[in-house]
Amino acid sequence: MIAGLLALPVRAQEVAPAPAPAPASATASAPAAATWLRVPRLQGRLTAADLGLLINTADPYSVAVGEYYAGRRGIPEANIARVVLPLKARLTAAEFAALQAEVQAQLGPQVQALALAWNLPYAVECNSITSALAMGFQPEICQNGCGVSKLSPYFSYLGARPHSDLGLRPAMLLASRSVEAAQALIERGIESDQSLPAFSSANAYFVSTPDVARNVRAAQFPPATLLKPWGLEVRRESSSALPALQRTLFYMTGLTRVAGLDSVDWLPGALADHLTSYGGQLDNVGPGGQMSALDWLQAGATASYGTVSEPCNHLQKFPHPQLLLLFYLQGVTALEAYWHSVAWPAQGVFVGEPLAAPFAPRFVPR
Repeated sequence: MIAGLLALPVRAQEVAPAPAPAPASATASAPAAATWLRVPRLQGRLTAADLGLLINTADPYSVAVGEYYAGRRGIPEANIARVVLPLKARLTAAEFAALQAEVQAQLGPQVQALALAWNLPYAVECNSITSALAMGFQPEICQNGCGVSKLSPYFSYLGARPHSDLGLRPAMLLASRSVEAAQALIERGIESDQSLPAFSSANAYFVSTPDVARNVRAAQFPPATLLKPWGLEVRRESSSALPALQRTLFYMTGLTRVAGLDSVDWLPGALADHLTSYGGQLDNVGPGGQMSALDWLQAGATASYGTVSEPCNHLQKFPHPQLLLLFYLQGVTALEAYWHSVAWPAQGVFVGEPLAAPFAPRFVPR
């Protein structure tokens, strides 16, 4: 049954704009009859030989984490760019232009994607730094954050050479609360490689909430079912009656803050995010305000996503639950699965261990 899902491309129109937000006090629920999308088969995946690593030499965290990552993942020296950046949340357009020039000067055409070994900066004015490096800075968004932004060419791309084919390098921040937490994140990514399917089923939790404005992705949640070839149980849950989360590989929801993350049993390579306005503001620490995407990584997830400026709740600006799931199952990396799932990524920052690939094939034909 699922083999038939991997057949047809998903059109950008199928990721429709979100409806106008309803009052947060209203009750929201997922549609009663969910259906599967059909997605194309991807060709290949990124490896360490394809990944460029950016290290900010002015940032002790970046130096420590970048060097650790290069050693553990075997990033070639030719793929490492050392730059100097201010330690602040947002670069100006001029500061970003200088960074972009350094990346172009230091990295050769073999580099297909980027890992950024820092927490700050996470934005270029109102754009995320990961999207700006991949697709260019889009200043018009700063005039209207709720407006339409540029469609990512990667959204409908099927290959594993995006820089060669599209002139685009999808990027992910190798970010964490501390050097030690980043090292643990890297180890989870490495441990995840080729780890699934396993003897015990993994679980994908798609959780509806009563927060109407942030629960809009419930309309995109997949049907509850067991995907036997991948050993993955897809579960549709409600935040008001959430079971104990065991062997968790996916956790997607919509809330300003998600309670109980420390009690989640995370698998290496787990992907998790919450649809809210400022989850990508990585310097947001503490119990007040909106939860940062880094809180997912701190709890034990391996990659996440959040927006750095007010995007409104357009579905195109957030990871599509089914696309993220169905592409990850094909054996690509966390970086690739997340980038394939977001149609308009200009305001969204991708964070985590880029090369984690639980479903990568164990044996590659020669």
